[in-house]
Amino acid sequence: MKQKITVNGQVIPEDAIQFEMERLVRFYTENGVPEAQIKEQLPELVKRAADQAVGTKLLMDEATKRNLDVSEDEIEEQLAKVVEQVGGIDAFKAALEQQKIDEVEFREQLKQGRRVDSLIQDAVKSVCDPVEDELKKYYADHKDDFKKAERVLAQHILVSPDGTEASSKDEARQKIIGIREGIVGGKDFSAEAATHSMCPSGKEGGSLGWFARGMMVPEFDTAVFSMNVGDVSDVIETQFGFHLIQKTDHEESAEATYEESREKILELIRHSKRGEAVTAFVDSLKADAKIEYS
Repeated sequence: MKQKITVNGQVIPEDAIQFEMERLVRFYTENGVPEAQIKEQLPELVKRAADQAVGTKLLMDEATKRNLDVSEDEIEEQLAKVVEQVGGIDAFKAALEQQKIDEVEFREQLKQGRRVDSLIQDAVKSVCDPVEDELKKYYADHKDDFKKAERVLAQHILVSPDGTEASSKDEARQKIIGIREGIVGGKDFSAEAATHSMCPSGKEGGSLGWFARGMMVPEFDTAVFSMNVGDVSDVIETQFGFHLIQKTDHEESAEATYEESREKILELIRHSKRGEAVTAFVDSLKADAKIEYS
């Protein structure tokens, strides 16, 4: 049986809690927490999602109570960003229809969101950025968190079968074998990638930029990290088709210097301090609210 939560007599909708839950899971996933670990923590995440939904409700009510000013220009700017993000006005209208709301209601939601943003900005306005000594101490205490991962610089050529038949697969394999023979014989890898690769990177000569272990599919990852700089691989088969890889540089894992880590540390501490200020503000709202669980 699902828990019912009311704040000052108003029920927190289940989809509000689900929204916070999805946001938490997405945050953990994007920060590298394994799926198995997330599943183990689900009961705690459900509690946190419910608590965050309560906090969001209190912030929205407080923002409405204060009637914080939001200009029409701000709303237009936010609306334009949303329309661009979803892929244009037609996609935007389709999304509104799917959510069963009209543009007037959506604009009101944007206005409410801007009011909450203003409220949060007010709550954190007295928070000062960390001083240099704080940054250096954090770096000294967390050096292992700022190691630069082993990474490679590479380019590739992809040839994918045009069907599921064995003949299509054999044709793709023979094509890339021929491309490899040409490269080994002196043809330019980048030019061959631009001409033959079925990957969008072909337009850039097959360049994949710098990437760390685990960012590519296993077969590709294993091959590129075992190659020497300057080598052209044998034909590598993955779920996407057949690849040739040219490894152009390699950097071993290394400790990042303070200077390299400073901006990241600044953002981490700044985010933490502002989070503490917002939590304290929400706690003050909770103290004055009637919150019931049933």
